[in-house]
Amino acid sequence: MAHSSSDKNEDFPYWLVALSVLATGFAVYAYVSDIYGQVFAIVAKGIGITMFVTLVGFSLASALGLLLAVASLSRFLAIRQIARFYIEVVRGLPILVLLLYIAFVATPLLVAIINAIIEPLGLGEMKTRDFPLIWRAIVALTIGYSAFIAEVFRAGIQAVDKGQIEAAKALGMNGWLRFRLIVFPQALRTILPPLGNDFVAMIKDSSLVSVLGVADITQLGKVYAAGSFRFFETYNVVAFIYLTMTVSLSLALRKFERKTRIEER
Repeated sequence: MAHSSSDKNEDFPYWLVALSVLATGFAVYAYVSDIYGQVFAIVAKGIGITMFVTLVGFSLASALGLLLAVASLSRFLAIRQIARFYIEVVRGLPILVLLLYIAFVATPLLVAIINAIIEPLGLGEMKTRDFPLIWRAIVALTIGYSAFIAEVFRAGIQAVDKGQIEAAKALGMNGWLRFRLIVFPQALRTILPPLGNDFVAMIKDSSLVSVLGVADITQLGKVYAAGSFRFFETYNVVAFIYLTMTVSLSLALRKFERKTRIEER
């Protein structure tokens, strides 16, 4: 059925036009303003750290999430229950609480356990400070997001037609071959959109690493604002940078999703 002109008008992204106009106006003003230029030059140094934390954390979380999803679908009851326990507990914790717990509880505990093993062997003593805060933050984000990503993978795997799996069994494929050649490629089409949303969400949640003093966008903004009292200008720049990254990525993901649907047809 052909769409009416009113439907097309409703689908037109007026919000994106408005946002683009505001962003362009702000960018031009920031470019000609000495104060905003100085703020941007300082805060932008944290973009590399923000992207590093996000990319590494999301990659590790995706790998762990896939393992958890497969474990939660295992034919063994014990493995299923262990995976379910992990997923439910981690999903019930706020990311900020998990971040603080990993940084200041789990890390010292791990160091104590390692020292209890290596000291009797005469291998020296490990210090808690030997674990950089940025890696504690990455581990926390990995653990936190792996539980949500596991559910995304599980839903995608379960959406694959059971008849194709049975046909693969009839052809003599073992479990690994069925998963690699039949299940996962088809599940990936279902998984990609929500997985992309989780990646965008992690970019935003990466700002929480600033509570550990990691020099990301938010932390550099906090330090500059506290020293210069330019809170208005600083947090305008911080918000602008995050919006630019997340909205651009969201639009790219939507375009990719539409392209994928067209190819499937």
